[in-house]
Amino acid sequence: MLVGLFLAGSMGPVSAHTIKLSTWNMDWLTLRPSGDPALPKDVPGGEHRDFAKLAAYVRHLDSDVVAFEETDGPLAASRVFSSTTYQIILTPDPVVQRVGVAVRRDLHVTVNDELSALNVAGPGAPHQLRGGLDVTISDGHASLRLLVVHLKTGCWDQPLNQRQHSCPTLYQQVRIMQDWMLERQDEGEVYAVLGDFNRRLTLHDPLMQQIEAETPVTLTTAGKASPCWGGEYFIDHILLGNAARDWLVPDSLRVMTYKNDTVPAGLSDHCPVSVRLEMP
Repeated sequence: MLVGLFLAGSMGPVSAHTIKLSTWNMDWLTLRPSGDPALPKDVPGGEHRDFAKLAAYVRHLDSDVVAFEETDGPLAASRVFSSTTYQIILTPDPVVQRVGVAVRRDLHVTVNDELSALNVAGPGAPHQLRGGLDVTISDGHASLRLLVVHLKTGCWDQPLNQRQHSCPTLYQQVRIMQDWMLERQDEGEVYAVLGDFNRRLTLHDPLMQQIEAETPVTLTTAGKASPCWGGEYFIDHILLGNAARDWLVPDSLRVMTYKNDTVPAGLSDHCPVSVRLEMP
């Protein structure tokens, strides 16, 4: 049974070590003008984006950590995430759709080497893919390692033997992602992988079953439907590994929808997905 989730006000008082962890695809967030050669012809430029309203939604989201995707550099990110509230880190990828993270300034951030291997496109490929942002956050008592990803689109729920379209690329990226997860598992490091997986992961999805067979994780979106996508399964996910699975606050999964359950012009076709973690 699918259950839609909505952000319904405050979740009540939380302890000093409870953090809210979110992921949000910003939908080609850029300052480039329409017609810029780096943008597809059907993608509107920055003059059509409502940065003030997006920033207001960020304040309403009130998350400690926001992994974000499809953002064209730190200047575009700073128009949405206040630099007085958040530290902003992005991958150095030479693409418009970069991944990044905004971390509240009372948390410490260590930037690890980018998981550049996720860009499985050859050097001469016309369309380069996104690397993974690897950071470690700490509240002074415990640490959480994060991998922010934006995987290849187009392989929503096809079988593992699919060898056409985007599936071979996605499966190759997931293998690389799993290798990163295996390293964290072997080191006993608390971690989360979050972002836009472009895959309707469920506990019955053979790809998810393959992931869990080697790297036991908690799929926080399991068994739920996204109100942002009209009741479909999620493609934006937060996976928790090692002790982070025990840190998950039960029933804390939330989706922040836009007013009137529509996507107003200038915002994003994705909604922020969030969970809360109780850090020891």
